[in-house]
Amino acid sequence: MPGNGKWRDQTMQKKNYVQEILDIIHSGLPQAELAEKLSDYHENDLADALTALTPEERQKVYTTLGVDTVAEIFSYLDDAEPYLKELDPERAARVISHMDSDDAVDALDDLEEDDKAKIVHQLDKDAADDVKLLLSYHEDEIGSCMTTNYICIRRDMTIRQAMSELVKQAGENDNISTLYVVDENEHFYGAIDLKDLIVARAEERLEKLIARSYPYVTDHEKISDCIDRIVDYAERSLPVLNDSGKLLGIITSADVVELVDDEMGDDYAKLGGLTSEEDLNEGVFQSVKKRLPWLIALLFLGMLVSSVVGAFESVVAVLPIVICFQSMVLDMAGNVGTQSLAVTIRVLVDENLTTAKKLQLLWKEMRVGLTNGALLAVLALGFLGGYIHFFKAYAWGEAFLLSGCVGVSLVVAMVISSLVGTVIPMLFHKIHIDPAVASGPLITTINDLVAVVVYYGLAAVVLIDMFHLG
Repeated sequence: MPGNGKWRDQTMQKKNYVQEILDIIHSGLPQAELAEKLSDYHENDLADALTALTPEERQKVYTTLGVDTVAEIFSYLDDAEPYLKELDPERAARVISHMDSDDAVDALDDLEEDDKAKIVHQLDKDAADDVKLLLSYHEDEIGSCMTTNYICIRRDMTIRQAMSELVKQAGENDNISTLYVVDENEHFYGAIDLKDLIVARAEERLEKLIARSYPYVTDHEKISDCIDRIVDYAERSLPVLNDSGKLLGIITSADVVELVDDEMGDDYAKLGGLTSEEDLNEGVFQSVKKRLPWLIALLFLGMLVSSVVGAFESVVAVLPIVICFQSMVLDMAGNVGTQSLAVTIRVLVDENLTTAKKLQLLWKEMRVGLTNGALLAVLALGFLGGYIHFFKAYAWGEAFLLSGCVGVSLVVAMVISSLVGTVIPMLFHKIHIDPAVASGPLITTINDLVAVVVYYGLAAVVLIDMFHLG
């Protein structure tokens, strides 16, 4: 019945697996039965439950589940440091050895250098070589986040030999959806989809199944330079090659999701004028070190804005009420500039964006700014006019002149802010500077300058010189 299906869906949505795991652990079951029940749950849920246990309870879980499962659980921890420290170096090394190389490096990165060295020293040769390889790359290079967990076969194998090699390697490598093919010199030759190998007949040539023009990335490529290319291919994994074309590892779809998330976090931080994303464990001095340079730059830019405001002291002296609406004009200009900035940065992700498309975006953003400014100007004319008349005791004519000046200032400032919010990131992108790094603070300051000059300039020329208000 349809109703029963809906009830089942709602029941599934209400499941709290973490609480179920905690209840099982606290139930006092014998070790064998506890292991069997916990094996029904995903490692991500077990990782969440692990953080809610006491150190003594976690020791029991480590012993119950065994090294393989504990390694999988640790792969899902955001910060593995406190949990690795609960294990002696030999046992921690066994856990690290059973993790994918990229996850192992992430876990080790959380440790202090002395603790890291102790564990690396205890690793078996293959695991140590993989970890040292990944640690040799800078954190912004693709090689630092690849994994050596993949299936590799030779191009001169038969179908039967390839199947046998797949079964042999699958015991240690679980990324089996794509098989990577190398030649006799270990250079990357192509890739085979697992499905194609399974349905192939034994008498067929392996060469027929190999996709020769398979996409790849190189180990020293910057993550930010190739992340969009990786996403566009939408493959479960892509090979990572060195400069000579040898296969070193792969980037999986899970790695891509993590990389995209990190890039978005970095861009968000950059829009705030930070050099990188902060986390809860970062020290006060580190946070101050990241933020202070931009704040100092903005302090001096703010002084420039203040000096421009000071140049209009005569306007404020003659017509003090204009200062009441300064922050509104500045805020609206800043908001519009930030919106245009966000749209432009998203569009600039497309490396094939033509000049015509950029001009089209510029024209569109200016029209959006003009339309929004005009609508807000009408609202300002009506509401501010009434406010000035009733609460500031100005005559209706003077009240509407003042609100009209605010409205026109909004239109002009918002159009220019849209222009600035679009042109500046385009300019930064053109000269190969990340537009997210300085665009936010710079645009905010420029828009403040524009809004101040437009607003007080109109007030001086129209209200004081033309209509002699004050």
